[in-house]
Amino acid sequence: MAYNLSDIIRQVSTDPQGFVAECNERYELNIRRAANRIAGNTSGSRIVLLSGPSGSGKTTTAHKIEARLEQMGIVTHTVSMDDYYRDVGENSPRNERGELDFESPECLDLELLARHFTDLNAGREIVVPRFDFHAQARDRNAGTPLRLSANEMVIFEGIHALNGTLSDAAPDVPTEKVYISARSNIVDSSGAVVFKGTWMRILRRAVRDELFRGANAALTFSMWENLRRGEKRWISPFKNTADVIFDSSFACEVSLLKPFAGHIFEGVKPDFDRYKEIMQLRDALELFPTLDAGLLPENSMLREFIGDAGL
Repeated sequence: MAYNLSDIIRQVSTDPQGFVAECNERYELNIRRAANRIAGNTSGSRIVLLSGPSGSGKTTTAHKIEARLEQMGIVTHTVSMDDYYRDVGENSPRNERGELDFESPECLDLELLARHFTDLNAGREIVVPRFDFHAQARDRNAGTPLRLSANEMVIFEGIHALNGTLSDAAPDVPTEKVYISARSNIVDSSGAVVFKGTWMRILRRAVRDELFRGANAALTFSMWENLRRGEKRWISPFKNTADVIFDSSFACEVSLLKPFAGHIFEGVKPDFDRYKEIMQLRDALELFPTLDAGLLPENSMLREFIGDAGL
């Protein structure tokens, strides 16, 4: 689907609070639908795989589905597949430039993941590892025991959760698969795209990285080409294997994120990959009216990217 820019401008000017509430409720409806689907198949599978490209809101979505399942009486655990990264070393995958390629599924210990799926499915206990991103290595002194008792489920979330290599490694383990992404473009009255769904995701990530991760947005933009290459090669090809696919975009989000984007384009150099597109994104922001982040509910998925701003 696509959002219409003129509708966004009208709703921001006439009923901003109602507009934000409506957008948030649309996302929450998708959460309920996903949880209902998963809950309806607990006898067939107790392992949920949740995937989506960078900036899709995977972490918050996984925890929201967990909370919904808990409300339905199903004890649920969420595990980040980032903790299954292998130690970074000379054999780590690299991109065409010779840089470490954290978008590659080869960064993950797929053998351990497959073994853990098999053990959990059989009712055996596993120890979920802990990856130390500062040391770029697994913390051998940390780990979380996990065993699925009756009426318990686990959600594994990560960009490679639906990758075929992982599925092939544990072919006899039944799973429920969920794919999310900000997929909707914004168009003008002629139907021309003025803001891409992929722009929403990179804008989300650039804002979050600058606000909370100490990373200049220019660094985030410099990784965009590699992110998109990884998505097209290792993430998007598997989305149609999902049992549930939903759009995590909000019609109101560009207006909500705009006030946080004032300085994020500083430092973007003409020699950046996708420099022209980054400038198009910057200019397109001027088409949108701004929305006060205080209108966003404190439990909204978009707060994964802006935190408690406006509260």
